[in-house]
Amino acid sequence: MGQEGAAVNPWDLGVIGGYFGLILAIGLWSLRRGGRGTVSGYFLAGRSMAWGPVGASLFASNIGSGHFVGLAGTGAAGGIAVGGFEWSGMFIVLLLGWIFVPIYMRAGVSTMPEYLGLRFGGSRIRLYLSLLSLGLYVFTKISVDMYSGAIFIQEALGWDLYASVGALLGVTAIYTVTGGLAALMFADLLQTLIIVAGASVLAAYALGAVGGYEGLVERYPLAAPQNLTGPCGRPRPDAFHLLRHPSTGDLPWPGLLLGLGIISAWYWCTDQVIVQRCLAGRSLSHVRAGCVVCGYLKVLPMFLMVLPGMAARVLFPEVVGCVDAQRCRRACGTPAGCSNVAYPRLVVTLLPPGLRGLMLAVVLAALMSSLASIFASAGALFTLDVYQKLRPQAGPKQLLLAGRLWVLAMVGLSLAWLPVVEAARGGQLFDYMQAISSYLAPPVAAVFFLAVFVPRVNEPGAFWGLLGGLGLGLVRLVPEVTLGTGSCGAPGGCPPALCGLHYLHFAVVLFLATGIIVLGVSFCYPPIPRHHLHRLVFSLRHSQEPRIDLGQEATKNGPGEVQLQDVEAEPASPRLNPLGGGVEPSGMGGVAAASAPSPEDPLWSRVVNINALILMAVAVFLWGYFA
Repeated sequence: MGQEGAAVNPWDLGVIGGYFGLILAIGLWSLRRGGRGTVSGYFLAGRSMAWGPVGASLFASNIGSGHFVGLAGTGAAGGIAVGGFEWSGMFIVLLLGWIFVPIYMRAGVSTMPEYLGLRFGGSRIRLYLSLLSLGLYVFTKISVDMYSGAIFIQEALGWDLYASVGALLGVTAIYTVTGGLAALMFADLLQTLIIVAGASVLAAYALGAVGGYEGLVERYPLAAPQNLTGPCGRPRPDAFHLLRHPSTGDLPWPGLLLGLGIISAWYWCTDQVIVQRCLAGRSLSHVRAGCVVCGYLKVLPMFLMVLPGMAARVLFPEVVGCVDAQRCRRACGTPAGCSNVAYPRLVVTLLPPGLRGLMLAVVLAALMSSLASIFASAGALFTLDVYQKLRPQAGPKQLLLAGRLWVLAMVGLSLAWLPVVEAARGGQLFDYMQAISSYLAPPVAAVFFLAVFVPRVNEPGAFWGLLGGLGLGLVRLVPEVTLGTGSCGAPGGCPPALCGLHYLHFAVVLFLATGIIVLGVSFCYPPIPRHHLHRLVFSLRHSQEPRIDLGQEATKNGPGEVQLQDVEAEPASPRLNPLGGGVEPSGMGGVAAASAPSPEDPLWSRVVNINALILMAVAVFLWGYFA
């Protein structure tokens, strides 16, 4: 559905070719680096990354092409409130660096399911979380990024949707499969610079075309298609309010503060894609500095994506703001709505040759960086938490091969899911991403939160909390996907009793319900003894005592009386060495010694802490100013 005049220009092709050349060069350079033959070197970059690549990789892994297309599209449809999804991360990323990562590093884990396996024992929670995470990658990450990238290329260059996706996946796979995490993180450093520079150029063009921010405030409320007969298609009167009415707002403020906080905590503090970047840091100070860098970069999406999306509605109200299904199909090929073409239409219309190629390279950078990060993390999860459990005798080469083949399987599943993504949530891509997360992620966030802060929580409580939360989430998810939520003027078939509660409010309810199940069931079973919890919970994070991993002993309480520590325990499997260098066993007889992070420079630690306080002050100001 490319626009008239969107033919490929030699300057554009030159810029795009130069970008691909740089990325492939990084992938080939990574082949010369050592450590890719070990599981630690491949999946965790040998735990040697400095704060710059850590921060850039956190940001680039988070900002995929779904953000360019989705944030701009939802901004065009509803205003600035969607920027709160980005600014929420400014607080939560500090929670990651100062609370969660220190525990993960001291526990010596490499994946999030591995942490829950050590915390609770047994294998069923670890396997469940691995499979759920892999499913979420397909439904909310890979398919969304592929679809949004294809929208951009189709709109900007007129290329075939699936052929474009196939080419991108091919290049991404080259430096993902060959180089491992180190190649991804060095590529992310370059791609973050490209993303920020290119998006800044387009933002300047877009806001300049509407008269700056003041012009946008004045003209956006009038940006409606001609010949409207009802309320549909008209800009919201609260478009420039970050916090909106708790019942009538499209993003109500209780949900934006509480529900979004839960989703952000799940994403930033427990998701393998994000945490894996931090576990690759060479020390805790470097990890925290990287989190601060990422937090500062999270200021930008509101100004580089949301506001340009709103400007696109001002400039192209008939296309971006269309509400009639037939007109939308003619304008962008999708009857659900055309808000997703806001950002690509700006690129095609406003930028001269060469710069158009730069912006296409920017979106390709975001798409490939995000996909590559997901592929690497999905490979780590499948290899270490699923395949290794099925084949405990598998060697490092077989494990690495299994992870690489699994990536190909996930690509196929994501391609099959693309039609659902296209039709969901009235065509608003970012809404779809957050809604699916709101139905599946809160139980995981609740279990991790209680696992870290409440030592009394045990394996039966966590397991049944996860299953109960999943069941409640599916009660909402399944009818919404099958019956549809509809759009303004065309309501979906999902009854209000099931789909009437806003998805962010539903996330709060689901989080609390899961917490109640976890605590209720946990108090029905004996607590986990303290010697199994050293460096696995917040209150024992500084403990230097040896930890006996659950499932490694059965202690006698008296003559002939044996206390079963975990009825589903299994022998210890090899785990990544917390100091790098491949796979190592848990220790003698399941006893894990303290593995404190590397010593920190006091001056450097103070600098990082001061910057964290400054970042929080910036975040509070932005929320207050735009509230």
